[in-house]
Parts: sequence; C-alpha cells; structure tokens
Amino acid sequence: MRFKTDENLPEEFAEILRAAGWDARSVVEQRLGGAVDPKVARVCLAESRVLITLDIGFGDIRSYPPSECLGIIVLRPKQQDKLNVLALANRLVMALGDHPIDRELWIVDDRRIRIRS
Repeated sequence: MRFKTDENLPEEFAEILRAAGWDARSVVEQRLGGAVDPKVARVCLAESRVLITLDIGFGDIRSYPPSECLGIIVLRPKQQDKLNVLALANRLVMALGDHPIDRELWIVDDRRIRIRS
C-alpha cells in the first residue's frame, strides 16, 4: 500500500508507516503544504496513494466518495497532540495488517475504527 500523510500530521507519522514496510510520503515532503483539499485528493489519486489526515472534510463522502479514490483515513483523536496522533499511527499499522484499505473511508478514533465502503 502507498500512503500520503497530510500536512496536519507530524512527519513521524510517515516514518512509522515506512518502518512498517509501506511506501509513505507526506504532503510537506512533496511541497504541497497549503494546497487546497481537492488538489491533495487529485494528487493522491494520480499517485495511487491512500490519504491519511486529521481534516474531517475528507470524511464527507459526497465530496470525496470512497469508490473514487484508493482510500481515505481520517484520524479523530480525542486530543490532537503529537503523542496521541502517533499512538493512532501505531494502532493504524496493526489494523492495516489485518484489513488492507481498498476504496474505503476509515474513521479512526481512540477506541475504534469505522469503515465505510
């Protein structure tokens, strides 16, 4: 799987994904910081990457239908500090090993992962 981490995530998030064996690039690494959401979505589709973000706008299936992209993962930690966000990264790595994302929207919070096709 290939991932793109949004600019609202720590750079370490992509590093955790890479350490797990996946191809992960960040929006910042690719100099897309400040790009509007539709552009980020188009780049992810063009690069065949799943987007991982804290931006709840990507959870709107009317604007970003799961069937029209490789997948979107929206993180919803109770607290958005770096420690909690990176804890979700480790949880996500385990979940992706059990259930690879395929044209789905995942909402990941501190207690569960909701999956919508």
